[in-house]
Amino acid sequence: MAAAGCSSGKDDGGTSGGNGKGAAGAAGTLAIAPATGTKNVSPDQPITVKADKGKVSTVSVTYGKGKKADGKLAADGKSWQTTWPLTPSTTYTVTAQGTGEDDKPISSTATFTTLKPTKKLESGMSPLEGETVGVGMPVQLLLTQAVSTKEGRQAVEKSLDISMSKPVEGAWYWISDKEVDFRPRDYWPSGSKVKVVAHLAGVKAGNGMWGMKDRELNFSVGERHITKVNSNSHEATVTSGGKTVRTMPVSLGKPGDDSYSGIMIAQEKAAHIIMDSATTGDPGAYRIPTDWNVRMTYSGTFVHAAPWSTGAQGNSNVSHGCVNASPSDAKWFYNFTNRGDIIEVTGTSRKLQFGNGPTPWAKSWDAWLKGSALGAPVTGKQL
Repeated sequence: MAAAGCSSGKDDGGTSGGNGKGAAGAAGTLAIAPATGTKNVSPDQPITVKADKGKVSTVSVTYGKGKKADGKLAADGKSWQTTWPLTPSTTYTVTAQGTGEDDKPISSTATFTTLKPTKKLESGMSPLEGETVGVGMPVQLLLTQAVSTKEGRQAVEKSLDISMSKPVEGAWYWISDKEVDFRPRDYWPSGSKVKVVAHLAGVKAGNGMWGMKDRELNFSVGERHITKVNSNSHEATVTSGGKTVRTMPVSLGKPGDDSYSGIMIAQEKAAHIIMDSATTGDPGAYRIPTDWNVRMTYSGTFVHAAPWSTGAQGNSNVSHGCVNASPSDAKWFYNFTNRGDIIEVTGTSRKLQFGNGPTPWAKSWDAWLKGSALGAPVTGKQL
């Protein structure tokens, strides 16, 4: 926007003029863009304040219900600019203070309105706010609209800010047009605190589609729980912090209903559910109430109590694909497990497919990096 459209306040040195340029011989002016009264401002246009003489001291940008926008002052003090895009359908008020070349105060204000988008992009995030998760838990950003272009995906990724108490390298991966996930290169360090801010407000994610508001997520990483399930030995070894805390006899999928092999995470827990074969495309095969269920795949693989197969647990595989355990072992495992804990199954002929639930560890680090629109890893900022 042209600086001539700005408003500039008077000072003792005779600074004047609604045109933002200042009168001849004036001590200086502060030019704000977008200019006051401007409507339909594109949210990806930054707010700038520039001093033609003297320097910018402070800038306050307010919008919505008492919100303030972040910005950065240039090293030479001659200009200031907002850090993140603007929120659509919003009125902004900018108040700038500075000093002229004669060291006397100068000021300027502007009020303008951003455009109303034709498509609104909203979001949700996982884990839950304040949740303690396992070392394998990804961050999931879920979007209400499809972001299909490279430019749109890059804009979304650039808006994602991640900080950690124990910074590690990680990367974002586009699971689909409506989901982008973050995982560390290796498992999260136990005891970490993580903060994710999606600065989506004002992000242009497609033709006429703009992000509507920012979203923040804070979570913690619990103890390093890793469970290794061996189909051949019919045994699950549960470790915490590298030490074995329980060994459980188990029974996995029988021939034709083989369990998945691969590195999975505990996706969710349910104390009581009904296992119905109709949900896996085989109605009538079974419909059984089960207790102490820890989900491993979207397709219906669980660790759960199976009192009917205790005789087979530890010596043979008889399940429909789940990991059967005794009621006492299953209850203990249910109470022990956090969402995001690692469960690694080996020894079966059926390989875990990427996308069968949150499955970030089904891909190598190099393969995961290829799913980033920016094509680069991210090292978390110090929290």
